[in-house]
Amino acid sequence: MGTGCVSYVVHDGMWDTGLMQRVEHWMRRGVTGLVIPMPLLLLYALAPAEVVMTVVAVLFVVHCLLCRDWGWLRQAWVVVAALLCGDIVVASGVMGGIHAGVQALCFVRYFLFVVALQVWILPDARTRRMLGQAYAAVAVWLVAGCWQQYLCGRNFMGYGRWADGALLGPLWAPRAGHALVMTALPTLFPLAMTLSMREGRRGRTMAAAILMGLMLTMVLVAQRMPLLHFLMAMGIVGVLIPRLRGGMLVTAGLGAVGVVLSPLLAPQAYQKLVVNFIAHLHGFADSPYGMLFIRAGVMIWHHPWLGLGFDGFRHACPDPAYFHGLPWLGVAEGAHGGAAGCNLHPHNYYLLIGTMGGLPAIGLYVALVLCWLRVACTDLSPARDPGRMMLAITCFLVFWPIQSSSSFLTQPTAGWLFMAVGWALAASPVTNRLQRVGAGG
Repeated sequence: MGTGCVSYVVHDGMWDTGLMQRVEHWMRRGVTGLVIPMPLLLLYALAPAEVVMTVVAVLFVVHCLLCRDWGWLRQAWVVVAALLCGDIVVASGVMGGIHAGVQALCFVRYFLFVVALQVWILPDARTRRMLGQAYAAVAVWLVAGCWQQYLCGRNFMGYGRWADGALLGPLWAPRAGHALVMTALPTLFPLAMTLSMREGRRGRTMAAAILMGLMLTMVLVAQRMPLLHFLMAMGIVGVLIPRLRGGMLVTAGLGAVGVVLSPLLAPQAYQKLVVNFIAHLHGFADSPYGMLFIRAGVMIWHHPWLGLGFDGFRHACPDPAYFHGLPWLGVAEGAHGGAAGCNLHPHNYYLLIGTMGGLPAIGLYVALVLCWLRVACTDLSPARDPGRMMLAITCFLVFWPIQSSSSFLTQPTAGWLFMAVGWALAASPVTNRLQRVGAGG
């Protein structure tokens, strides 16, 4: 499965295996050529990135039809994903009509994209190395762009910091932090881990330098969730790899010193990372994220079984029927609520799913995440394959439920998220066993 065609094409009354093999070969080369540049597209070409994901999903279905390659349907996560999509399609049709139902049906393309990466495009180790090199190059580019903007005041496109003080790096919007998390964790972190385990004291010094550079960059970028993701990743790696603990502690200390000195070195970063963060914690209900979380919770409370259908949060958020808190949790609507508490999405994956399909959808989504993490974490070994371990950690961090996040219904979040999942699944020995079973069948 995923390594070649096991079916045939009838040509002039004869079974033409050569034609099938040539079609399969060029299809795989084509989709591989589309997937490798994805990290660059997710920085600068969001519409083409969406097109790539859709084209890959469609071509994967064509591949399955031509080659009769359906063994991937036996996976538990595929079954759960199908149930989740079915739940959201039904909820969308009931709550939003035919248009919403069709939109929800198109959501299936993301899961087809994931399984295409898992069993068709990325099972090949050489292709995964090429993708890793592309991700590493983008991570280095992001770091260089962040420092260039910090030192020069503007990036190479002429943009200064964002209004809230965040560095843009080599971009035009505050997306550098999340992009750096999604590219550096699967590539630069494994490099540091390999150096620390194989190169003695010199390797540990180089590994610590890489991690310190990344941490200081994240402090200067001044985006809270990406910085927390980096800290959590470092903590997990430090627990799993004793040789890196010293470097991790030094790096964490350097990050703390950077935050302490940020009023002098980067006042805008200090304002966002420290002052705004403390203010949001003290008055969470009145914070932008608190208002969104409360509004999404009220919507789910009003529609626990079906939610509001596909993209229901955006359409229903201005409705005064949801302008109240959750008394049963002791949470009141913020003083600055109402229409001011609205946005395009609730800034949390689980709440987004809940507003689309209610509590059943949340349950299915949690089951799907657990299925993905189970496959990604099977037979992990930091010494044998640090890259696989960091892919699993990346997936764990992005699916952590208590955090703010962008919507996975739009780019670039959808691309970063589903690329990471497909890559992690493809590198798992579970996928290798699945392919052997498919080839034997």
